[in-house]
Amino acid sequence: MGRLAKLFGIVVLGNLSLSASYADDLYEILQLALDNDPSLRQAEASYRANRESVIQSRASLLPSFGIGGSTTRLTSGPTDSVYVNVTDPVTGATTRVRRLNDHDFSPGINNHGWGMNLNQSLLNLAAWYSFQSAQASDKAAAVNLAAQEQDLIMRVASAYFDVLRALDTLETNEQEEEAALRSLDQTQQREEVGLVTITDVYDSQAAYDLARNTTILQRDILQSRYEALEAITGQPHPNVNLLREDFPIVSAEGELNEWETQADSNSLAIAFAEFNLEASRQNLKARKSEHLPTVALAGNFGHSVTAPIVSQGIQIGGGASDRTSLAVSFSIPLYSGGATSSRRRAAEYNTIAAKESLELTKRQLTQNVRNAYRRVNTDVLVIAQRQQSITSAQSALDATELGAEVGSRNIVEVLRARENLFRALRQYADARYNYVIDSLILKQVTGILTPQDIIELNNWLLAENQ
Repeated sequence: MGRLAKLFGIVVLGNLSLSASYADDLYEILQLALDNDPSLRQAEASYRANRESVIQSRASLLPSFGIGGSTTRLTSGPTDSVYVNVTDPVTGATTRVRRLNDHDFSPGINNHGWGMNLNQSLLNLAAWYSFQSAQASDKAAAVNLAAQEQDLIMRVASAYFDVLRALDTLETNEQEEEAALRSLDQTQQREEVGLVTITDVYDSQAAYDLARNTTILQRDILQSRYEALEAITGQPHPNVNLLREDFPIVSAEGELNEWETQADSNSLAIAFAEFNLEASRQNLKARKSEHLPTVALAGNFGHSVTAPIVSQGIQIGGGASDRTSLAVSFSIPLYSGGATSSRRRAAEYNTIAAKESLELTKRQLTQNVRNAYRRVNTDVLVIAQRQQSITSAQSALDATELGAEVGSRNIVEVLRARENLFRALRQYADARYNYVIDSLILKQVTGILTPQDIIELNNWLLAENQ
């Protein structure tokens, strides 16, 4: 129940109404994705098509009823008209007279009738287990659809924060470019009055050119990130809400073994593998049951009306008649060229494969949960260190610039110190977005990712002008 309940938690997201939210925030973009993402719509169509297999397999267990009718018209006659010679007894003249007309559709005999038939399987274990297998496969397909919806949440979140990541990087690069341009202007002015050499100007020019080139490349990367987000929703999102600076960075709640326990109970990957194994086991029972006898009930009712046949003035047959039959048939398969045994062996191998797939999924799940848990906690430490590195880099830059003014440091050291500062800024922003995505991945692999996580995360976003 816990795993299937996740299905409803995901699906309900598409039916929630928007509360006061800004355009192009994460929540609204996710709703657009639920309505417009081709991958999800393809998965939904495949799921609905797969559900029909349950109805089809159940049909072999239910009665089948049919009705039919027919009408016929019988005509006969010679291909060519038959003529005879008749002699007039008075005159003795011979006259050719047509005795029988050639075949014509006008004279004929009409027959018609209708009937009903009913068939019901009384004992067919193969059909019963096939139905059970189809039901398990349907549950597996439902879990897979839920997993596809969770995957959509992650794709939207990843694409959204990739945009924010690119925006932050571009902003930092533009600041670095502006700083490099100011440094170049200052160096040129100092070179003109003889305070520095032309070599310092060349170094400053190279630093500015590199910063300018990086900004150009980053603008292209940002555009690609926007287009990746548009590919999911089908709509452009030129303005997205930003992540607040006070977004909390905290370690994963609880111990690792608690997350592993949750994953065992809630993982959609495990649920899918378990239902798939159950479907294989039921299919194996169905294939084994093909060696067993089957019993079926068949009933029939017919009503027919035939026209009488008159021969030499005597009426033969004709009239209306009814006919009913009720039969119980018993069938034992003996030999079908080895096909029955082959299907049974194939089902056995498929069951083994499904069992091993479940075991592999459990092992991978344990590894994924541990890795995700460790990444989240590592991200917390990295972000704290990145903050410290910004402070250290800023202090180093201030000291180096001061040293350059008094002549104890050169321009190359200033450029290197400034490069370290802006690198630290980029790495800090990058670490924050890694933390957000890794936190969602931890919940996804554990099987507890819900729309509420997106709603809560969305509350930490704000419009650029706020």
